[in-house]
Formats: sequence, structure tokens, C-alpha cells
Amino acid sequence: MLDNKLVLANSVFSNKGIFALLLGSGISRSSGIPTGWEIVLDLIKRIAALQGKDCGTYPASWYQKEFNEDPDYSNLLEKLTFSSQERINLLRPYFEPNEEEREDGLKQPTPAHKAIADLIKHGYVKMVITTNFDRLLENALSAVGVVPTVISNVDHINNVLPIIHSQATIIKINGDYLDSRFLNLKSELSQYDTKLVQLVSGIFEDFGLISCGWSAKWDIALKEILTSSNKFR
Repeated sequence: MLDNKLVLANSVFSNKGIFALLLGSGISRSSGIPTGWEIVLDLIKRIAALQGKDCGTYPASWYQKEFNEDPDYSNLLEKLTFSSQERINLLRPYFEPNEEEREDGLKQPTPAHKAIADLIKHGYVKMVITTNFDRLLENALSAVGVVPTVISNVDHINNVLPIIHSQATIIKINGDYLDSRFLNLKSELSQYDTKLVQLVSGIFEDFGLISCGWSAKWDIALKEILTSSNKFR
């Protein structure tokens, strides 16, 4: 019996452009970039430190008791910064390498990102949906001379090239780290905007789907789109 991976590789090779990739944090974790929830917890620790308090082993529980609200990116950033530029600067170190990290090869495209970029450059893949906030895939594509169309919030949907005309389209379904609107909390991941649902549903029905590094644990709305797809492959 042939190995399933070999069969899949043959399908991708023989059918350029008909597969989409669904990528999760598993392809970026080894680069040293924290998950969204890890960033939330670290921001809570910063707030506690500024108040001279100890948030203990469970920072999220401490925050709920201290502020009588669930930890939310926007609220956390508002407490720590005064402007949108300050918010961006606060988030940059989580996603962009400093000199020491760069020397250690951290927060840079992994072999997975480079392999995907190579597939896209040669036309085997044109569509990527990712739950990741980082820009490692965009950086890997830039290194091979590909400039993708990136959709990272609902406002982009009406202002980008049609998918059929783009060499590569990346849908960052939970947002981008340079936009404080990115999603992470359970309540935020349980329901997407209607336009985004329609876009992703169409991709799931029109493309074969290859998933890598996605646990399907937290992204409730994304799972619902998948399971409700009529022609899912």
C-alpha cells in the first residue's frame, strides 16, 4: 500500500492550484513566537508588575478578580498604552526578533514556511488560510520573490484582487499582530463576521484542503465552517 503522504504529494504535483492550506500555530511555534494566549498572559503579568502585585500561577484568574472582566487584547493594550502606535510597538517584540534572537535563528521562517513558499512560487498552492498572527510566511514568500495578497480583517475583503487573479492569497482569519483587532479569546473565536464566513466557506468548497499545525481546539467558528461545508474535500 502506498504511503498517504506520497499519494497526497502526487495529487498536489499533478493538480496545480486546486489545494488550499490551513495552517495553525504548529508551523510557527518552533521559531520561538508565542501563541496568542501566551501573549495575553504576559500582558497580564506586566499589568500586575506595574501595580506592584503578584498575579500568581494563574494570571487570567487574577485579572478577572482584579478588574471584574475577562482578559481581552483591546482592554489589556488600553491599560498599557496611550496610542495605536504604542500598542504596535508593545506587540512587536513578541513577533519580531531582536539581535540576539536573530543570531539564534529565532522568530524567523521555519523549514515549513520555506517549503510552503516554494510550493506557492511554483504554482502548486495559491490559497492559504492561517490562524497565525505572525508574518513568517509573508517573509518566506518575500525571500523567493512572491508578494501575496493578504486579508487580515473584514475591511480587506472588498479591497483586494479576486483570488483567481492573485499569485498567492493569505487569509489571516484571526488577524495580524500589527492590528490590535486580532482574535484570540474563546468568545472572539466562536463567531466570525458574515463576510469572512462566506469567503472561507467558498474556499473550503472550491479547494481541496491540506491542514498542518492546526489543532482545531480553540477555533470554534472555523470548525463550524469546515463541518458545514457541502463539498468539502
